[in-house]
Amino acid sequence: MKILVDTHAHTVASTHAYSTVAEYFQQAKLKGLEMFSITDHGPQMPDSPHPWHFGNRHVLPRMVDDVVMLRGIEANIMPEKGGLDIPTGLHPYLDFAIASFHEPVFAPLNKKAHTAAVITTFETGQCQILGHPGNPNFPIDYSEVIRAAKDNNVLIEINNSSFCYSRQGSEPNCSKILELVDQLDWKVVFASDAHVAFDVGNCDRSVATAVKIGFPYERITNRNARSFLAFLAEHNKAVTMELSNWVNS
Repeated sequence: MKILVDTHAHTVASTHAYSTVAEYFQQAKLKGLEMFSITDHGPQMPDSPHPWHFGNRHVLPRMVDDVVMLRGIEANIMPEKGGLDIPTGLHPYLDFAIASFHEPVFAPLNKKAHTAAVITTFETGQCQILGHPGNPNFPIDYSEVIRAAKDNNVLIEINNSSFCYSRQGSEPNCSKILELVDQLDWKVVFASDAHVAFDVGNCDRSVATAVKIGFPYERITNRNARSFLAFLAEHNKAVTMELSNWVNS
């Protein structure tokens, strides 16, 4: 069950992370990835980069040694009604957006409030992935959220860091989410949430859980570059045209 695209990673632009873009390219190549994504935090997080960081990434190479970098953001779901902290005018510079709860931005409330905020965020059309939904600090109605994700073509992230370093207690929730995604006929991404380049592409715990419960490989949208770019094309993302010759070569 190979995962050739990593959809979630942080650089030194998010100051609790430790690697540069160049280091990510190097490690992604060593690990045989086709594509990785830089998704530093949205502006409401205390360690987020200035919005110009996201608007200026055209100066970075799209591809190095036949490995592609996607330009994303991990945006914050805003209290208490939902929506994201993506500044006006920034969307054309983003290949995709992850929507996540973070305690410094959205103080945990209750399952009903969290679920409503997630669904409202989906309905804005501004995000393509729901980040680390297994977080026990932000309980949500998984079935309701997955149905809304399917209705709005938003992928559910299974976050490998949630099994290892972050959001302790997420593991049983992630397993339950995978089971429900399969039952409800929807799709996921497996993501490292790397905060150092050595972790890019590391989805081993997510894969092990999927194998254990018999989760279908074809439901993992970032299994390769072609499948993930096809998903982004459904959201009319310009990167899909930019990379069309590469992905079809």
